[in-house]
Order: sequence, then C-alpha cells, then structure tokens
Amino acid sequence: MSLFQPINLICPNCETLIVMEAVGSVNADRRPDLRDDIMENRFQDVTCHNCQESFRLQPNFNYLDAGRGQWIASMPAGHVEDHAQIAEDVTALFDKTYGKDAPAAAQDVGNELTVRLTFGWPSLREKLIVREHELDDVQLEMLKMDLMRRVPSAPLADSTELRLIDVADDLMMFAWFDTTTEEVFQDFAVRRALYDDIGENAEAWAALRDQLGDGVFVDMRKLFFTNEAAA
Repeated sequence: MSLFQPINLICPNCETLIVMEAVGSVNADRRPDLRDDIMENRFQDVTCHNCQESFRLQPNFNYLDAGRGQWIASMPAGHVEDHAQIAEDVTALFDKTYGKDAPAAAQDVGNELTVRLTFGWPSLREKLIVREHELDDVQLEMLKMDLMRRVPSAPLADSTELRLIDVADDLMMFAWFDTTTEEVFQDFAVRRALYDDIGENAEAWAALRDQLGDGVFVDMRKLFFTNEAAA
C-alpha cells in the first residue's frame, strides 16, 4: 500500500506553519494516480494557505510498481554526494523486503523487480520514463556521456544534472536542471538513433557500461563524485 503521515512544514515565503501528508511509500500498482502525479510534476506539491506560495516537498520514499518491474528508493536531491553509503543501505533494505533475506513469497515478487536509487524529482521521473518507453537506463546514461562530448558548452557542474524528460517518435528530449531548485535552464532534443547506436556497439561501450551499471545507483553523476573524492 501507499503510506502517508502528517508532517509540519514552514512556508519558505511567509513562514506560516503548514501541515501536509508526506508520503513514506508509493505502491503504483494500487495507486496509479500517484504515478501519474509524479509524471506530471505535481506529486507532493503544497500551497501555503496564508500567502498562496507553492512549493514541493523533496522525495524521501520507496516506490513500487510490480507491474512494470520497478522498485526505487527516491531520496532528496541534496543527498547525492552520499550515494555510496545510501546505496548500501538501500540494497540492505531491499534484501529484507523483497530480496535474499525476505520471505519466499516476497522474493517471488522481488525476482521480477529492478532496484534503483534516485535523488530528486527529475531523477525519479526519468526512471519512470525509461520504463514506460522500454529503454535501458544504463544505456541512457552512456548516451548522456556521449552527448557531453558532442556539446562542448554542456553546463556540467555539481549544481546541474542532465535528465531525459520525454520520448516522442524518433526523438529523445533532454533538459539541464538546477539540482537545488529543479528548474530547467536549457533543453534540447536528439535523434533516438544516437541511443540505438550505443546498443549496437556494445563492445566499444563495455567498460563504461560496467562502471555505470555497477550497483543500484545508475547515474553518470556518480562517476564525477567518485573522481572528485579520489582527487
């Protein structure tokens, strides 16, 4: 089931106390409307009753869609630098609920699930788009790396992230987001053929696929954070 609990928030505009129902887990099989809300960028929105300021609660919940084979731990965007430790915790949690340490009936469900960790709403929404259009999320991250080579002015920084936002016919639409505000400051479209070419040249991309596909956090940003930590 999908679980909610009341929490107290302070309006960032007028500092009025607001009580809202914060989600702890989403079961998209039983509540497909919640998946729709995520896809429409309106899930966990709140409007201040005093000043009418609208803002959005950061994600901090588990998402299950057994019908589409997805289990996602969605975390606040600001926690991404701790992805390695969080990934370990998420893996342990999944093992207890649907994985190797779960009851047999739960394992039967878990065997059909792809486990992922995301940070922020654009990242979660991207994973839902990937599954809806039957894409490979590791291959998608490789495409992003390729696009950064093709676009010298790509605004790569700790405060930015590149996300798939839509797929239509033979085009894939991307946008650069500010990781703090989640506002779009640049978008563009590329031909689906660029994504397909990567899949057709698996050997050339094998090393990068191994790096990006290692673990539950499948996101090119982890390579940059790892490199910074090593430096």
